[in-house]
Amino acid sequence: MRKWIYGTLFVALLAGCSTNPEQSAPVEDRSPAAVVPSTSGSGATTGGAGGSGVSGSGTGGAMGTTPGSANPLRDPNSVLSKRSVYFDFDSDAVKDEYRGLIEAHARYLQQNRNARVTIQGNTDERGSREYNIALGQRRADAVRQLMRVLGAPEAQIETVSFGEEKPKNPGHEESAWAENRRADIVYQGE
Repeated sequence: MRKWIYGTLFVALLAGCSTNPEQSAPVEDRSPAAVVPSTSGSGATTGGAGGSGVSGSGTGGAMGTTPGSANPLRDPNSVLSKRSVYFDFDSDAVKDEYRGLIEAHARYLQQNRNARVTIQGNTDERGSREYNIALGQRRADAVRQLMRVLGAPEAQIETVSFGEEKPKNPGHEESAWAENRRADIVYQGE
């Protein structure tokens, strides 16, 4: 994680210090505005095994904020309206494709000191209740930890595990299970 952050900062520093823009190395836009998780029409994520594809760019900007704009947390064009981080089976590792989403929420928390979030860890129905509660907690903690690394204040983030008790999809097949393996970012007051 640190290597990724330092590498990104190094590339940005080199690009910013260049005196001849034509000699600068191309830099991929990985800002939160450029990362928008997509879902299929059925509500199931794309990317297989509970993953979610990342494509396109939001038109609302990283925070979706312009003077007089609507709440970026509710603006469907803002990355902040995306609230679920999906996991592979029996895993609590946050996939790279969700880093932009988590970074946008971390930045929002930095800029809005009164905002509070609860990260809700969830699992599919397979496994014992106790195992799923523990796995859901590890998923919520993994998202919280990444938010903290990206600068979100610890006092603004809580975690809870629902295990298998709060499914997004009540089905009993892989597509349903993939939707249920997630951590949801829930803002207080919404």
